[in-house]
Amino acid sequence: MLNQLLCEKRSYTREFASHHHKFGQFLFPLQGSLDIKTKGQEINLNAEHCFYLPPQLEHDYRSMDRNEFLILDVPAHYLPEHTTNMHIQLDKQWSAIRYLLLEEANMDQGSSLMDLARYVVSKLQTSNPASIDYIHNHFKEPIKLETLAKIEHYHPVYYSSWFKKKTGKSLKSYVSELRLQEAKNFLVSTSWSMSKISEELGFENSSSFTRWFGNCEGVAPQKYRILNNS
Repeated sequence: MLNQLLCEKRSYTREFASHHHKFGQFLFPLQGSLDIKTKGQEINLNAEHCFYLPPQLEHDYRSMDRNEFLILDVPAHYLPEHTTNMHIQLDKQWSAIRYLLLEEANMDQGSSLMDLARYVVSKLQTSNPASIDYIHNHFKEPIKLETLAKIEHYHPVYYSSWFKKKTGKSLKSYVSELRLQEAKNFLVSTSWSMSKISEELGFENSSSFTRWFGNCEGVAPQKYRILNNS
């Protein structure tokens, strides 16, 4: 059992290997790519992403090219309960994290690695999976299940159950709640007409929006505006 943090560079072979471990693991590509298969998910991990594997998750892995990865192994007692695997885009923040971890891998690892690892682990609780970020950026538009599943490299059927487990809601309910909150914001903070609001939220017309809002909130949007602006 891993009791201490471990940050080091590793390479992988062309043959598929399969295992699970009792600790969490972050994988940061430095060179090449890695094929990873978990239940319902197949990804090719490349230089644009990193990947988190939670404890006890069975996975297959291999690399078909010359490769090197920065690996951070995190003992279970550092982790929050019930973390799930995450395919994370290497934006500026995560790229900076990789750089700092790489510095630690080249030095004697001590308290600075511990502080950095705690910060990385905290990101598991604050970072949304890529598909949920996509929903928050596009909920005013039609969103296809297949699009979201592809973002996470899941099969669509598996994605639906994964989403429900991750959020506690169905995809339809989750999107509807985002639209409802945005509708309330528009009604209270703007003087926009129902037509303008319905257009902004992607409804075909104001009648569809008014009917939908009334079904969700139990009051017509015009009345909601009056009640919350009085």
